[in-house]
Amino acid sequence: MRILALDSSGLTATIAVMEEAQTVAEYTVNYKKTHSQTLLPMLDEVAKMIELDLDTIDAIAVSGGPGSFTGLRIGSATAKGLGLALGKPLIHIPTVDGLAYNLYGCKGVICPMMDARRNQVYTGIYRFEEEFETVVPQEAVAVSELVEQLNQLGEPVTFLGDGVPVYEEMLREGLKVAYRFAPPHLNRQRAAAVGTLAMRYLREGRTETAAEHEPDYLRVSQAERERAEREGKNL
Repeated sequence: MRILALDSSGLTATIAVMEEAQTVAEYTVNYKKTHSQTLLPMLDEVAKMIELDLDTIDAIAVSGGPGSFTGLRIGSATAKGLGLALGKPLIHIPTVDGLAYNLYGCKGVICPMMDARRNQVYTGIYRFEEEFETVVPQEAVAVSELVEQLNQLGEPVTFLGDGVPVYEEMLREGLKVAYRFAPPHLNRQRAAAVGTLAMRYLREGRTETAAEHEPDYLRVSQAERERAEREGKNL
């Protein structure tokens, strides 16, 4: 099996070509350019470097949310366009699951954190010592509520994601369990992790058509929220 994996859900843009036993290529950028400027040129560069014939891809995996609304739309549109053009299925990988999949063999629980602003994060709680296990599915919650959940679990926790530096002080002040932060090479989105998890999805038949794919935002956008506030509506 060969999978093309994309993730533009956060500040990082990342693309990988995966086979069952190896990462064939991975290109990751975390810089000031927008994903609309980087994602397709990155794909072109990877394809040239490994002489990739896109028709040999079995499926296209995309980080399907939550995350940046703009980033998710760019990743979704790219994956849908490729899926339609190539006649290939898509594999929708929950963004937070893909992040957690970076930390195979990690003792205790894994807690990805993506900054959702307003003292909230997109997060979930996982175990991955041998089998990947979801303890709490991905959700948008207040950081204070997340800290309470982790304290109740009472297990050592490893954090990763762009929300960690934003809310590190709140974590240090509130946590009563042992904790640590993932190192730089593992603490952001990686398409290789998305693609590896997608291999499991593909074996289980968990695919969708390009037409069926929609990002999972988990909550309304800031523009929608501000419009609702102006109109006096509750979302």
